[in-house]
Amino acid sequence: MDALLTALADPARWRLVRLLAERPRPVGVLAQLAEARQPQTTKHLQTLERAGIVTSQRTGQRRIYALQPAPLRDLATALNRLADTADQIGGSRATYDRYELSLRAERLAAEESGWADGRSFRFHRSLPGSPELVWRHLTEASLLARWWTPDDLRVSELAFEARPGGRVVQEYRDAEDSDGSDLVAGRAEGVVRDVRPGERLSYRLSPVLPDGSIAFTAHVDLGLKPTDTGTNLDVHWRITDSTVDSADFIAGIEIGFGQSLDKLLAALAADPNDTDSADTRRAK
Repeated sequence: MDALLTALADPARWRLVRLLAERPRPVGVLAQLAEARQPQTTKHLQTLERAGIVTSQRTGQRRIYALQPAPLRDLATALNRLADTADQIGGSRATYDRYELSLRAERLAAEESGWADGRSFRFHRSLPGSPELVWRHLTEASLLARWWTPDDLRVSELAFEARPGGRVVQEYRDAEDSDGSDLVAGRAEGVVRDVRPGERLSYRLSPVLPDGSIAFTAHVDLGLKPTDTGTNLDVHWRITDSTVDSADFIAGIEIGFGQSLDKLLAALAADPNDTDSADTRRAK
């Protein structure tokens, strides 16, 4: 496949492929139609032949070249598979496009400081597991690290001190950035405001800009209520201190935190041992 792509990448060779798609032709005629010198045309045809794209045969004094359709069909199949993967409903590309639309709108709105103050976002999830178990996933660093990032990202630094005045630090990188050589995808710092175990959690969190200043402050309130099947989690984000540079961050809140909560739901659903131990603690 690499040899095929390399051979087709040259515009002069691509012109020859298009001419041969119409019918087999001799070198001299191909050179004339391509408006190129015959020695150059011969070299290009030899490259295409080595890649399996064309075949040739000698007839008298002439060498006739013909196109091999099969490699092109294989390439088309491979390209279609790539396009289908990128275009799958609900996939990463769809999320990318959603974020792009939101990004454009927020950048247009961010004309001066305070432009987004008072904006709010609400989220709701019905989660498996007791409020005690959900609380652990909201406050214990080892469990937070499983879900507290959007898709395709990983936690690289995390602190969450579940007490009033406790420190909050969240830093994340690309999930495939295993050695930390890529730029940090995001960092936020804040403080815990209210702690009622199993019932309510409130904290402030501010994304940090490259110069060390804050982009905005998010006031996040999480309420937990037990249900017959688990726990209802309601989350309210409220924005203050918004700067012009906060547009890129605010554009991603609805998508990004929604993905994080979906990961929380999956983490709880996939760990029945935690559920059992939480039920045992509640019974005591």
